[in-house]
Amino acid sequence: MTQEELDALMNGDMDLEGGYVEEVESAEIPATSNEAPSDEPYYNEMDADKYRVSAMHSWPPPPPTDDNKMVHQLDDVTKESEEKATEIFDLIEGISNDLGQGEKDVKALQAIIQSNIALFTTLSEKFPHIEAFKTQLSENERGAKGLKDVLDMLQNGGDTIMNIMDIMQYQDIHRQKIERVINVMRALSTYMNHLFAGKIDDSKRVTSAVHIHGDTTTEDVVSSDDIEALLASFGQK
Repeated sequence: MTQEELDALMNGDMDLEGGYVEEVESAEIPATSNEAPSDEPYYNEMDADKYRVSAMHSWPPPPPTDDNKMVHQLDDVTKESEEKATEIFDLIEGISNDLGQGEKDVKALQAIIQSNIALFTTLSEKFPHIEAFKTQLSENERGAKGLKDVLDMLQNGGDTIMNIMDIMQYQDIHRQKIERVINVMRALSTYMNHLFAGKIDDSKRVTSAVHIHGDTTTEDVVSSDDIEALLASFGQK
C-alpha cells in the first residue's frame, strides 16, 4: 500500500473494497440563537443564489457574489443616492421657480386691485347714492385680502423649499461618511493582503490533513491498530 493510498484512506477518500470514493462536502450551520432553526431552504442549503444574511444564525463567510461584496454594495449606494439626490434637487428647484412666479403674478394682481379700490373709493365718496360703487369697492377689498392670503401661502412654501434644500445637504455628508468607510475597508484589505502574503504559490502547497492527532473529532481518525489490520489484510491477499 502506497503512502498516497494510506493518506487517501485516512482522509476518507477511499474505502477498502471500492477504492477511491467521491468526496461529499457538507456544511453544518451552528445555531447561535435560542429559537428553533428555520425550515426555509436558505438556512439548509449553502447555495450562493439562496444565501441570505440573518442575525438569527451564525453563517460562514458569504459567497463572493456581487450582492455580497461590501465595497461593491457601498459604491452602488453612494452612486445611486447621489443620482436620486440630484433628481430631487431638480424637482425642488422647479417647484421653487413656480412659487416665485406665482408671487410675481399675485403682486401684479394686487396692484390692479389696489387701483380699483382707489377708484371705487373716490366714486363712492362723490356719488354716495349709487350702491354699485359701494358694492364694487367692497368686492375689491375682499379680493385684496384673498390675494394677500395667497401671497403669504406662496412665500411660506418658498421658505419650506429652502428648509428642504438645507436638510438635503445632509445627504452629501452621509455620502462622504460612506466613502470614508469604503476607504478604510480598502486600506484594511490591502494591509491584510500584504500581511498574509507568502513566498510559496498556493497551488504548490501541500493540502491540509482532515484529522490531526489531538483533534476532538476522533471518531473518524484511523488508529494504529486499524492501519496494521489493513496492512495485514493486504498481505493475506
